Amino acid sequence: QVQLVESGGGSVQPGGSLRLSCAASGSIFSMKIMGWYRQDTGKERELVAEITDRGMANYADPVKARFTISRDNAKNTVYLEMNSLKPEDTAVYYCFSRTQDNRYKYWGQGTQVTVSS
Repeated sequence: QVQLVESGGGSVQPGGSLRLSCAASGSIFSMKIMGWYRQDTGKERELVAEITDRGMANYADPVKARFTISRDNAKNTVYLEMNSLKPEDTAVYYCFSRTQDNRYKYWGQGTQVTVSS
């Protein structure tokens, strides 16, 4: 089992910034990939960004050049730096951790991000 604890959500005005953190614990040795999904009310959950244990990152097109994902393997923590936030970034953001073959996947409890003037 893997436990994921998120922090850093909140409310911000358009153009602002937030930083999300997600700390993993438990049986994390094979969890090579960590990242973030988001889900807004009435919409499907969508991938935001993910990063391998070697630092290779992948971003969804809507967040490229605005969001940066990073990972501290020593702390088993993944971060999402979100800049130039837009109202359409409003969602619950879920941290995840998964194996390379996607056979096992674990989720955090979610943290709300609201972008509004």
